[in-house]
Amino acid sequence: MNDIPLANLVAILLLLIAASAFFSGSETALMVVNRYRLKHRAKSGDRAARLAQALLERTDRLLGLILLCNTAVNLAAGSVATLIGLRLSGDIGAAIATGVVTFLLLIFGEVAPKTMAALHPERIALPAAYVYTLLERPLRPLVALVTLAGRGLLRIFGVSAEDAERHSLSVEELRSVVAEAGAMIPQRHQRMLLSILDLERATVEDIMVPRNEIYGLDLSAPWPQVREAIIASEHTRLPVYAGSIDQLRGVVHLRRLLTPAVEGKLDAAGLVSLLREPYFIPEGTPLHQQLLNFQDQRRRIGFVVDEYGDIHGLVTLEDILEEVVGEFTSDPATRTKHVFLDTDGSVLAHGTVTLRALNRSLGWKLPTSGPKTLNGLVLEQLEDMPAPGRRLRVGDYEIEISEVRANAVKTARVRWLRAPPRQPSLARAH
Repeated sequence: MNDIPLANLVAILLLLIAASAFFSGSETALMVVNRYRLKHRAKSGDRAARLAQALLERTDRLLGLILLCNTAVNLAAGSVATLIGLRLSGDIGAAIATGVVTFLLLIFGEVAPKTMAALHPERIALPAAYVYTLLERPLRPLVALVTLAGRGLLRIFGVSAEDAERHSLSVEELRSVVAEAGAMIPQRHQRMLLSILDLERATVEDIMVPRNEIYGLDLSAPWPQVREAIIASEHTRLPVYAGSIDQLRGVVHLRRLLTPAVEGKLDAAGLVSLLREPYFIPEGTPLHQQLLNFQDQRRRIGFVVDEYGDIHGLVTLEDILEEVVGEFTSDPATRTKHVFLDTDGSVLAHGTVTLRALNRSLGWKLPTSGPKTLNGLVLEQLEDMPAPGRRLRVGDYEIEISEVRANAVKTARVRWLRAPPRQPSLARAH
């Protein structure tokens, strides 16, 4: 070593510092690189991404390789610096050189490259994958020894490397990833993806049409009245019952009534012969599960029943799909039913409107863990019979009862006491 010119030693030292910067920066880059983007690039045929993905499949082995190389480089840099110091000023020079090279390694070999790698991980991780793939084979015995020792130490503390590698995103983490995607995913698509994830949070009671609002055909009514109900219907499928919805006979598709109606043969008996057996849904069924049930049963409409078999409401396939893609109609007057925006900024809503619908259409955060409708929320908070003019506060919202019918809130005026996040597009109250 004494025969090596001083200029060459300085050059070797600079190369060792650069190598330290590479190993430190590439370590950070490979650890923070987006695994899902890396997987996508690997599937697209990017060879560097495939190599990086293969290295990251055994994180402990990769870290052993990097740290082995980085430690060797840092030790060599310290030795060369000491030799340079001895050449220049003896023992004092060696001490000074050790301090200087430690500072240089800290700044140029650790802090700067790791910061750069954290900001641009793919730019560093992908080229580094080629280097580590080449180094892995000749250094495999040493890496295996280091990895084995590290695993043995982890087992003493009850940590398994295999368990640490088997990680996946939870639903909440996936929701955060989608919400923070920014411009990478259009806002409308973000809302749809988040709505799909939210399906498991909601049940059929959150979106069902309550039993008192179910529109159907009453067989106990005179036939001309039934016929007018068929003509006036805005729905393609109608429940048919005798006297009350509890005496449900079935569901009829209006398309099946066209031929007998044209031929003049449509009557009550003919209507009954065209009925399909009703499909019942247990209360508490999550929306994502009911979506699959509709698909398996080849149904588009179902009736929510409680533990006693009483019908509570009606749910359709379209109702669940609207939870994902939004209302199908673009008419603001019909997009949010029974909800009207007043001139003072308050919202006039029917008591049967679900809290989930209000939150989705207005960007509110009314509690949905308990009652499902505005009427239910008011009754729970009041713990008394409602009366017109009574006011109550629920979180950041003030609710004023406007009209009462049969001991239930028919309409109520709701004010959000803070500025709304967005201007709702609703019909104006008259």
